[in-house]
Amino acid sequence: MTVLDAARSWAAEDPHPGDRAEIEALVAAGDTAELARRFAGPLTFGTAGLRGPLRAGPAGMNAAVVTRAAAGLGTWLTAAGHGGGSVVVGFDARHRSDEFARVTAAVLSGAGFAVRVLPRPLPTPVLSFAVRHLGCVAGVMVTASHNPPQDNGYKVYLADGAQLVPPADREIETAIAAVGPAREVPTSDAWDTLGDDVEADYVAAVVRALEPGRVPGRDRLVVAYTAMHGVGAATTRAVFAAAGLAPPVSVPEQDSPDPAFPTVAFPNPEEPGAVDLLLALAERSGAAVAIAEDPDADRCSVVCDGRQLTGDEVGALLADWLLRRGVRGTYAASLVSGSLLHALAGAHGVRFAETPTGFKWIIRAGTDDEPLVFGYEEALGYAVTPGVARDKDGISAALAVALLAAELQADGRTLVDRLDELAVEHGLFATGQLSVRVEDLSLITDAMARLRATPPARLLGRAVTAADLLHEDPPVDAVRLLGDGVRVVVRPSGTEPKLKAYLETVVPVHDDAGVIAARGRGMDELDQLRGEMAHALGL
Repeated sequence: MTVLDAARSWAAEDPHPGDRAEIEALVAAGDTAELARRFAGPLTFGTAGLRGPLRAGPAGMNAAVVTRAAAGLGTWLTAAGHGGGSVVVGFDARHRSDEFARVTAAVLSGAGFAVRVLPRPLPTPVLSFAVRHLGCVAGVMVTASHNPPQDNGYKVYLADGAQLVPPADREIETAIAAVGPAREVPTSDAWDTLGDDVEADYVAAVVRALEPGRVPGRDRLVVAYTAMHGVGAATTRAVFAAAGLAPPVSVPEQDSPDPAFPTVAFPNPEEPGAVDLLLALAERSGAAVAIAEDPDADRCSVVCDGRQLTGDEVGALLADWLLRRGVRGTYAASLVSGSLLHALAGAHGVRFAETPTGFKWIIRAGTDDEPLVFGYEEALGYAVTPGVARDKDGISAALAVALLAAELQADGRTLVDRLDELAVEHGLFATGQLSVRVEDLSLITDAMARLRATPPARLLGRAVTAADLLHEDPPVDAVRLLGDGVRVVVRPSGTEPKLKAYLETVVPVHDDAGVIAARGRGMDELDQLRGEMAHALGL
């Protein structure tokens, strides 16, 4: 079948008039290059669900793809003995998110499930909470999180409130592939729209878990905040109010949902320039701490003393705060995150677990005897209340950061001061990235092949050994380079067309030179590592 034949067949089965017309116009124009991109293959469940550009065809997010995804999910749930159970559906404020939520609800309702849809665009952590809170067999969140404006996505949560892991993801993809024409999938309007009580229950659960009453003077903390044109603002304000904190001072241009994300190049707090407006607001308002959530509020970034903290720094601060509060259990981080959490857990005698990349693994890192009490990933994702939402949660993390900042402020200290104290105690763990965005995905495949064939023998002048994590259980498409005080993990991104090298060097803090000198040396060594890894990868 030629790409033109495949496109004509898809258009004939597409239930959405606009999407169908999009494909028909490309066929009429004979644009085989664009059709080849759209029919390169179906979207697959990556690190955080299905994600892709909003466009017609199997390699995009559109009504037909969502119809088939919902039908395949329904088939899989029924085969697993969950037919007729309850499913909750949430959505963010991106283009077509509400439409895709309605399509999902109609398909699953037509398959015999009791479907309940959240009442308006709400944060992803609220959906994760709702799955267990409402006793559902599954949940679906329509979101592309921090991806570019032209993208959308589809996260699936199981009855435990956590995202899919193998083999469920591959089994659902097989069920999706077996779905007949999207236009013929049965649908029903017998689904319900929930009220505001689920969000209110989530807010109460987060506040109850973090015990803000233990922090006197928290109402005097000034917090600058941005929702980054996403859906986090209202829920975050509700959490702060219920915790007895002053309302955060918000970036007005970014406070309301806007799927065009007009003030940022990418709606991702990690991207250069994304928090510029927040930095300016923090300076104007004299905020002790500034917090940026990504558009679906499952991640957050922290600014203190005029600089944006890394995900590893915030992860260490939150873990240290919980450990000093006496919270015991499993502390977990993904293999691409920094090593300081491992050192903190060892110093406090608690269990540490390293997981593959993705919160679907981190959230499952606990044991029956030592359940997960904290997990984080360097990409600004934190689970400080894993008993509330079994996923990363930028809103509960924002509250925890604010409470910690209030505690430190009462002693005349800041988050950066506490980081310096941790560096003196454990050494300075300097982490960074080499991140390369590509148009041609074969460049990533070639770079990984080169690294596996000829890994560097030395980094920073120190001998390193290479481990191909494809041979681990579970297998991970990554290579780890490890030496004395130096560590690099290289992997393709699971959510964007990027190759990432995660860099770490551990610098001792000497009494005579102090933390400032150690930070300077750490930055120099990270710069050297970037150059060495760029050469090793051929990028």
